[in-house]
Amino acid sequence: MYHTPVLLNETIEHLVTGKGTYIDGTLGGGGHSEKILETLEKKNWLEGSLVIGIDRDDDAIQAASERLKRYKNFRAVKSLFSQLAEYAKEKAVKGILLDLGISSHQIDEGARGFSFQKSAPLDMRMNQAESLSAYQVVNEYSEANLAEVLWKYGEEKKSRLIAKRIAERRASTPIQTTDELASIVKMCVSPNEQVKSLARVFQAIRIEVNNELGELEKALEESLKVLQSGGRIAVISYHSLEDRIVKEFFRKQSQDDWGFEKGLKGVPLKEPLRRRT
Repeated sequence: MYHTPVLLNETIEHLVTGKGTYIDGTLGGGGHSEKILETLEKKNWLEGSLVIGIDRDDDAIQAASERLKRYKNFRAVKSLFSQLAEYAKEKAVKGILLDLGISSHQIDEGARGFSFQKSAPLDMRMNQAESLSAYQVVNEYSEANLAEVLWKYGEEKKSRLIAKRIAERRASTPIQTTDELASIVKMCVSPNEQVKSLARVFQAIRIEVNNELGELEKALEESLKVLQSGGRIAVISYHSLEDRIVKEFFRKQSQDDWGFEKGLKGVPLKEPLRRRT
């Protein structure tokens, strides 16, 4: 089951400004794409518009395609959002949306090992066709490389100790499930820090498996190729690593000498919601 996306109304309100092509780079269950289409329809902008939904997850493509089959103006594409420029004409896109991280459906489903709260094989691949899995990261990375992943992508203070304990365990038998990994992490931190450390460790491994930050950096650069003058890009981020990349991108591209007449401009949401973006 796919849940209602966060910041749904606020995001679409600022993103959809007229007739044109819109890219939902993180399609998921189709909630954002549906809202874009509904907004276009409500404002009589639907005719001549196109919404392109991109996702690397087969489940998402199938669910969203079924949900939005009533719209002839919607097209679902299985791809990485870093390749969004391949699916739109240069300088022809009016709005781009990226809702970063893992979907609630992927967490709830449990079978792919995204959550430390559900017993499952170590997988964490958003695209099942990819070769690198959480199992390989945990069992095949060197202790030093694993510690670096946990620190760089999870900002986990006990990264070296956790990597050491993982290396010790896998020397005798491979670590195959989320439960096994979670038990090792719990032994390395105090009881009141276990949940936070588990979240950081699982986040770090997931980001490594799916190259999430590299994909984000490339997607932001690619967006410049297809956004028309006056077009908008909305990015919903959930942790500091993503947030820094997005803010730095907007800072660099907001210089007056970059190419736009007045550079890129941010549109703040209402104050109670700004902290979540």
